[in-house]
Amino acid sequence: MAYPGYGGGFGNFVSQMPGMQMQMGQPAPGTGPHVLPGGHSGYPAYSMNYPSAEDPMWTYFAAVAGQDGEVDAEELQKCLTQSGISGTYSPFSLETCRIMIAMLDRDYTGKMGFNEFKELWTALNAWKQNFITIDQDQSGTVEHHELNQAIAAMGYRLSPQTLAVIVKRYSKNGRIFFDDYVACCVKLRALTDFFRRRDHLQQGVVNFIYDDFLQGTMAI
Repeated sequence: MAYPGYGGGFGNFVSQMPGMQMQMGQPAPGTGPHVLPGGHSGYPAYSMNYPSAEDPMWTYFAAVAGQDGEVDAEELQKCLTQSGISGTYSPFSLETCRIMIAMLDRDYTGKMGFNEFKELWTALNAWKQNFITIDQDQSGTVEHHELNQAIAAMGYRLSPQTLAVIVKRYSKNGRIFFDDYVACCVKLRALTDFFRRRDHLQQGVVNFIYDDFLQGTMAI
């Protein structure tokens, strides 16, 4: 068994995603994912054996990156808007860009380097494709039951109570827009990763020190 969203080529929403057999409402048990060298759990590792200038995404990134070769939330927002990755949907909000950085900020700089940006790009494309698939009426929004389906497709097995909380948090007038959907995906992954790293016995149970809990959750 594995934590949701890990160890199975995340983004393949056609086949069954790695999930967990568990009782509804119970903590998510599982084993640690396979971590690819130079990459991150459940996502492909990117080789930097070629000049960055040869990568088409480098153009978007380099146009806004600072002298340190990294981007903050405002620069990331500008980069993603200019790239057009959101397609016909509204550009990502600054708050969503903040939690995107927090999701991949393993060195706690508050910024994102190029490798992290490429990892984010892979995740965003997977989430976008999933959103397009479930947005059957092409309204640019999804209903609560469609969000539940998307969450299940990513391997999460959540209780109806938890799903209701998520829907309430990310819906507007009963519908979920693309930016809110991505924010939900980012936070689910980030919080799961935060929990998984501390679940040393892989039993779905963690004892938190209060300060550690606040550091992990307030950063996301």
